[in-house]
Amino acid sequence: MIRFVRLSVVFVQLGLVSLNGQFCKKLCLRSINMAHSDITGICKLATNFSDWQFSNFKLLELPIDEIKDNFLRRNNAGCLFSNVNPTPLKLPNLVAYSKDVLTTILNMDPSITQTQEFADFIAGNTILNNSIPLAHRYGGHQFGYWATQLGDGRAILLGEFINSAGERWELQLKGSGKTPYSRDGDGRAVLRSSIREFLCSEAMFYLGIPTSRAAAIVVSDERAFRDPLYDGNPVMEKTAVVLRLAPSWFRFGSFELPAKTNELDLLKKLFDFILKEHFPDIDPTSDDRVLTFLSRVSRLTSDLVVAWQGVGFTHGVLNTDNMSVLGLTIDYGPFGFVEAYQPEYVPNASDHEARYCYIRQPDIIMYNLMKLSQALSPLLTESQRDQVGVLLSAEVKYIEDSLMKMFSAKLGLPKSEPGLVVLFMTMLEETKSDFTMTFRDLSEIELEHVRTPCPGNYWALANLAQHAEYPRFISLYSDKLKEAGVSEEVRHRQMCERNPRYVLRNWIAQKAIMQAEEGNYVEVERLLRVLSTPFTKQEEAEKMGFAGPPPDWAAKLRLSCSS
Repeated sequence: MIRFVRLSVVFVQLGLVSLNGQFCKKLCLRSINMAHSDITGICKLATNFSDWQFSNFKLLELPIDEIKDNFLRRNNAGCLFSNVNPTPLKLPNLVAYSKDVLTTILNMDPSITQTQEFADFIAGNTILNNSIPLAHRYGGHQFGYWATQLGDGRAILLGEFINSAGERWELQLKGSGKTPYSRDGDGRAVLRSSIREFLCSEAMFYLGIPTSRAAAIVVSDERAFRDPLYDGNPVMEKTAVVLRLAPSWFRFGSFELPAKTNELDLLKKLFDFILKEHFPDIDPTSDDRVLTFLSRVSRLTSDLVVAWQGVGFTHGVLNTDNMSVLGLTIDYGPFGFVEAYQPEYVPNASDHEARYCYIRQPDIIMYNLMKLSQALSPLLTESQRDQVGVLLSAEVKYIEDSLMKMFSAKLGLPKSEPGLVVLFMTMLEETKSDFTMTFRDLSEIELEHVRTPCPGNYWALANLAQHAEYPRFISLYSDKLKEAGVSEEVRHRQMCERNPRYVLRNWIAQKAIMQAEEGNYVEVERLLRVLSTPFTKQEEAEKMGFAGPPPDWAAKLRLSCSS
């Protein structure tokens, strides 16, 4: 029996508004709404690292901590950033790099990666003359509770770069040592989590999902204590650093902290800066500029979660400090892609209450948007505050409609077909069929064979076909395609463009991690290569079983926030 959950519960609990619309728990679809712009013309790539440099650092316009020393500060009022240099990493070795990021974003020739200068730059051992390293101060709600001041505990901004396409990117090292916001952490990241972030950042980009990017990863023989499952069994793990990029690293929590600490001048300065730099089409003199900003961020965030649901991606830690104001996927921790479909899939072993499970992600982003609106409330008039509930209520309806439309499109249907969507997702759950490959099998199989799919060629769809309702679904599905005039050629092409054959499953990432910990980075490079064309069948990937049934041990994998 299909089950529903109301997104409106978020607003009811917050005393804002009660909605009549229902959110179907069985929906998932992908929205390809971010594709890297091609660089036209001839772009000269830097072949010597000494020829490459940062652009002017716009963030320096914002308040910087007057204290220059790097020590823990739990209440660092008055600033948005603190100056802090990365902690050097001994004898860094390059694990892998993204050619696309290097060439099209950073305008570097890949030959640069073969130099020690490049490895030292990624490790934080070399600070360029025009680099002014900063750690960002922010707060956030974690697992539904206000966590006070947080901040970049192990991430350090190096500077900004404007590339040949005119794009501005902020470069950040993750795992580069302690900052004033490290709290009880050591400021390091381990190889295990760094490989996962590096690979998934790039994989999500090629899936067409808004995301931060990852340029390169280095590793050292330096070790850090970690308790991977928080079960009292700590181990020593190799440390690593990832160079990651985003147009901005500002989060919902960037606004929350100054609002909570009543630093209203700081809140206004941050808002004005973000509006000017990242939403230049919003009139900064308009009385409705804050509401317009909230509307824009809400839509970007809604589109993001719809995209996540479409590929079965589950973030794992959707705290407000992990939510980008630009609608990007950031801070890859204990994420996972749904395999045997279960709506309550939880990739994070630390999430004991399944707060951040797959099916609740739309609920959670609405909760987070409400927290963002509360943080910006001091900048709103009383009448504008009354409009926030209406704005977010409309966003709930938008998500519901978008999920249904996009999921129908994943089935090759040109318009929303709620009944068919509900039926398909019910069968998917009750048979525990593989999320990614069931869609892909249906994309590739000929309709004349769809009633009895061969388990050898279409293993996931064959599992779905065991459901008692499968024959009825196929009849309805075929009728809808005929009514819409969708030919087999068009169906195959459009569905294969929307349904990937390869995603970064946790067991696939784990195999690469295990080899990398032994000093073999071939599998990391292979995965990056395969995941750069996830919609195209690849002989290399097929031989490795990346589109086959997951091994038995895959279901036993456990991840946590420990990284």
